[in-house]
Amino acid sequence: MDYNELLDEAYKAMPEKTLKKERFEMPVVQSLVQGNKTIISNFSKIMEAISREENHAFKYMTKQLATAASIDSGRLILKGIFTQQQVQRILEAYIKEFVICPECGRPDTKFIEQHGVKRLKCSACGAIASVREQSVL
Repeated sequence: MDYNELLDEAYKAMPEKTLKKERFEMPVVQSLVQGNKTIISNFSKIMEAISREENHAFKYMTKQLATAASIDSGRLILKGIFTQQQVQRILEAYIKEFVICPECGRPDTKFIEQHGVKRLKCSACGAIASVREQSVL
């Protein structure tokens, strides 16, 4: 093989570039308190923005807040009174741990399973990072 053929093969083996050129903006939680419940009205929009399944973030947030919750019509309903800042901090921790690539800092990641272990694979740089075992739900 000559140099150009080898170069073409190398380019084909590289991960696809993402089309998003804008910077990642942290989604902002829109919450309101009704009685003894806190409602996150834009929960499904947040999950869509970070490309994650609602159920995974739902389990993480309920575990971190130590409360019961449910999802109804794209809203997360938490049992208990929580401030917008409390919920925002937990969402930011979730994004840092399960969305942002630890190598390049881009949000273009997805979960993969290797040898029975869940890992985070970045579509932007190709890095594969382990996820803390106790964090995987």
